[in-house]
Amino acid sequence: MNEFAEEKFMRLKEQMAVYARQKILIAFSGGVDSSLLLALAAEGAADRTGITAVTMQTRLHPAAEIRHAESVAAELHVRQLTITVDELAEAGITDNPKDRCYRCKKYLFEKIRELAEETGAAYILEGTNADDLHVYRPGIRAIRELGILSPLAGAGLTKAEVRSLAGRYGLSVAERPSMPCMATRFPYGVKLTSAALERAEEGEAYLRGLGFYNVRLRVHGETARIEVDQTDFDAVVAGRDGIIRRMKELGYRYVTLDLEGFRSGSMDAGL
Repeated sequence: MNEFAEEKFMRLKEQMAVYARQKILIAFSGGVDSSLLLALAAEGAADRTGITAVTMQTRLHPAAEIRHAESVAAELHVRQLTITVDELAEAGITDNPKDRCYRCKKYLFEKIRELAEETGAAYILEGTNADDLHVYRPGIRAIRELGILSPLAGAGLTKAEVRSLAGRYGLSVAERPSMPCMATRFPYGVKLTSAALERAEEGEAYLRGLGFYNVRLRVHGETARIEVDQTDFDAVVAGRDGIIRRMKELGYRYVTLDLEGFRSGSMDAGL
């Protein structure tokens, strides 16, 4: 990293050490952002028993994500707690509204705030980074309304800088691709069901198993629209027979490759 990034990092380390002097909860998905936060908190704490990594087991995130979170927390010797919720039923997002992320984040962080009150935690931290502030992220409004702290964004650290620092700390998730909630695979206004979410998850897991790094399976009714990095287009075409067969086994009638390639938030176009 350049000198400016190092300065941001040093300020962040100092701030995390201040937070870690008291009991803190870290909203912990096991992704690279929250993992770096957890590593910094563990480094700055005199006693790691005051740190709790809180993972939300939801209907909108693949079950495998829980195992990743548990693994990283174990690497850092920090207590990890999983809370199971049903945000589809309780957060008012069944019809995938445009403010879905706001409603969902508010619901989830209210649950974490309840835990903070029960345990006497002084701070709740979460992993929004500086890049997230420049794209459509309505959930950030909920985070701010509830007084949740976002140290990475506060320090101005970008996603690339977060990954670089995670690598410096030897975190196993340093290069792991981002895994946003499965609702982002569907157009706004489409009813979200467990069956549709599980089908999209299975299809995406199959594609990822073929070795693609960035993968999204966007669902438009009976059509599966595949997003991968443009450098992977040839590999998709070469494996088309198997891909088509698996997608049709899952119930999709049409299978397409998006010629724009992978891009985060493609369902937000036009908002």
